[in-house]
Amino acid sequence: MEKNIYKLLIPGMMLVTLQATAQHNSPRSVKPKFLDQSNMDVTVPPGDDFYTYASGNWIKKNPVPAKETRWGSFNQLRDFNINAVKTILNDAANNKKAPAGSIERRVGDFYTAGMDSVAIEKLGYTPIKPELAKAAAVKSGAEAVNLAAEMRTFGAGAPLFGFGVAQDRKNVKNMVPQLAQGGTTLPDRDYYLKSDAPTLKIQQAYKTYITRLFALTGVPQAEAEKKAETVFQLEKKLAASQMSRVEMRDPYKTYNKFSVADFSKTTPNLDWKSLMAKMKVTGQDTVLVGNPKFFKDLDNLVSTTPAADFQDYLQWNVLKSAAPYLSSEFVKANFAYSQVMTGQKVQTPRWQRMSQLTDGTVGELLGQLYVQKHFKPEAKARMSTMIQNLVKAYEIRINNLDWMSPATKQKALAKLHAFTPKIAYPDKWKNYDGMEISKKAFFANLRNSSEYQYDEMVNQLGKPVDKSRWGMTAPTVNAYYNAVNNEIVFPAGILQFPFFDPNADDAVNYGGIGAVIGHEISHGFDDSGSQYDADGTLRNWWTDEDRTKFKAKAEALQKQYDAYTVLDTIHVNGKLTLGENIGDLGGLNAAYEAFKMTKQGQSNELIDGFTPDQRFFLAWAQVWRGNILNETAAQLIVTDSHSPGPYRTIGAPVNMDAWYKAFNVQPGNKLYKKPEDRIRLW
Repeated sequence: MEKNIYKLLIPGMMLVTLQATAQHNSPRSVKPKFLDQSNMDVTVPPGDDFYTYASGNWIKKNPVPAKETRWGSFNQLRDFNINAVKTILNDAANNKKAPAGSIERRVGDFYTAGMDSVAIEKLGYTPIKPELAKAAAVKSGAEAVNLAAEMRTFGAGAPLFGFGVAQDRKNVKNMVPQLAQGGTTLPDRDYYLKSDAPTLKIQQAYKTYITRLFALTGVPQAEAEKKAETVFQLEKKLAASQMSRVEMRDPYKTYNKFSVADFSKTTPNLDWKSLMAKMKVTGQDTVLVGNPKFFKDLDNLVSTTPAADFQDYLQWNVLKSAAPYLSSEFVKANFAYSQVMTGQKVQTPRWQRMSQLTDGTVGELLGQLYVQKHFKPEAKARMSTMIQNLVKAYEIRINNLDWMSPATKQKALAKLHAFTPKIAYPDKWKNYDGMEISKKAFFANLRNSSEYQYDEMVNQLGKPVDKSRWGMTAPTVNAYYNAVNNEIVFPAGILQFPFFDPNADDAVNYGGIGAVIGHEISHGFDDSGSQYDADGTLRNWWTDEDRTKFKAKAEALQKQYDAYTVLDTIHVNGKLTLGENIGDLGGLNAAYEAFKMTKQGQSNELIDGFTPDQRFFLAWAQVWRGNILNETAAQLIVTDSHSPGPYRTIGAPVNMDAWYKAFNVQPGNKLYKKPEDRIRLW
């Protein structure tokens, strides 16, 4: 489940980009400048504003395009990758010779069906009429929760609560059913519970969206507005019972193991043996619960809420899950709501949405075609070497820690050496056997894929943990750390410039992908990941004294980020972003340590006027350059565990002596921190 995976970027940004040039993975006739001074604003002292110094002119020249909510190095790479995927999909769709059942045919048929807007338009909302009727027929809270359990098995939404199958964090060889808080639509519980002007605007846009979708199914306007208010108020009750995102970062607080029978006793109106069966789970006597209080409140809600309210709520879950894939009026309504949330000016082109959907649905079929065309085997070999070097660097840094005892260092090193790296793509591809795909039935394809993926998930119960599985597809521009498997994962999509280029000097590669590797390793040692041991078990391996010292350093880092302002009076949430900030600080330090082992790292050779150390830190900075719409920035402060790009650029370097030396940062510079105030963690 998501809570055990720590991503480099923001959850949901599955395809993100870099330098969009036609030179990717192709011979270069002209040696490129991996650090282009024309993108910098060298009139700004780096010690006052390193972000603008490193990227100021690029930022001025690259406003957010109308179809985007942000634009930066990641987004440029996403653009390159999604266009590469588009070409692959068009070729597959037009390949008349591809045999039935082949990868090309299946991928091409899925994409073709998604692009057939004429057929989709004719159907209107016909594909979901049976599901709406079923939701409208519930006569009690008990019937409502039964239907809510069933709906997730075929992709009609996940009403009332969250459910998944994942490893038991205290017994990682076992897969167990897991229940989580949920049932809401807005991005965070705060959007229901706060009443400031921006929040009220979002609440109204949400109600307008609900009203519009009901109206598109023939419900009179006044009645649709009433339904919208009913849905909002029910979701507000669910939101009030949810833990905050900061609370959810505590792996012990969210680990609550029950026998199914005992858990049912805490929720008299919810029989979990019966509900599990409706979710296709049988023979399981144990369940992990993220937030037991939420389910006690849900139990009360089920017994006190009128059946008519549940009818509206369940119908809404059907509507919202289907809206992006129905006729144009539903898609427009979905985008109108999204515009208020994100500020995006125009709808993302259909080909791009369908390319992303194909990747998200049959990504390990598409991924095979992607790596054939856009990944070089030598990149995998170079990555393996860099990972080995980063592990060596981390080992040196752990051994040199002045705040950690030998006993804890021994355990930390054992965990470090137990890391499993995964590079580029799975060794064993998923084949999606049994998933029916037709180029003439788009919505049926979605339902078939949802049912397949759900069944695949629950079928893991009672079987050995499959550690070969990947949590991201090969074209994804991202990376992650999985705590229960103690693994670091780097899809092929991110192994491109500005993160990585086989032709780049070591400073650029170590400041880019080297820092990414270090970031993911550091997640194993952040405030949450450090609570898991070498085999991925949630188990303490620290002495009390060392843990206290670690927490004090982490608190200092939290306060550093709390002080950063994003919009007006909105600040970075240092507690929410702490794990990622530790990832950046530990990762950049380890990458620098590894870089100094290289020939370039030990030299003073200038390239394009920059020293090796300057190139290292500038490579880091250019990864995080970008522009973002205010609406999106405000939302991400609430929902995203990553700090904004400008503060990722400076947050780690200002704690590194090497950065001060590289750019001659002195007392009096705005970013200057006294040596004794620089936070030294890993």
